[in-house]
Amino acid sequence: MRAHPYLRAYMAGIVVPTLFLLVVVAIDAYQKYYFEVSNQFVIPLASRPLERALLFPMTIVPNVWGLCNMLQLRFRSRVRLSLGAYGALLVVFLIPGGIALARLFDTFTIQWQFALPMFPIGMALYYLAWKYLVGFLNDEMGIA
Repeated sequence: MRAHPYLRAYMAGIVVPTLFLLVVVAIDAYQKYYFEVSNQFVIPLASRPLERALLFPMTIVPNVWGLCNMLQLRFRSRVRLSLGAYGALLVVFLIPGGIALARLFDTFTIQWQFALPMFPIGMALYYLAWKYLVGFLNDEMGIA
């Protein structure tokens, strides 16, 4: 396995969002089977909005993290950015992508004036997650 650094980078990149996805899916399954009345009767929303708004995009996010970690490994000798900076820049692509998916699936509309304050918060959280969690996993995989 030492001969495949990009595979190791991809695997190290997908761990953190995949674990978060498991927590979100467990909470969704609990709510789905605990409450017998559908959301559309309690709250006037479309039926099962969590799957449409969150679960499908969250299946894309681990792959994006893995690909971004591979790109960081590929370009780290040419582009002098810290690992946390790669994670922070990832938010610049993920938030507009999430808004586009929400509009595509007609789940809900997000106005930009409400989404823009999420950029610095998301960038700070991703910076810390990439610096400490993905950095630790890259070190464990021998590609740091």
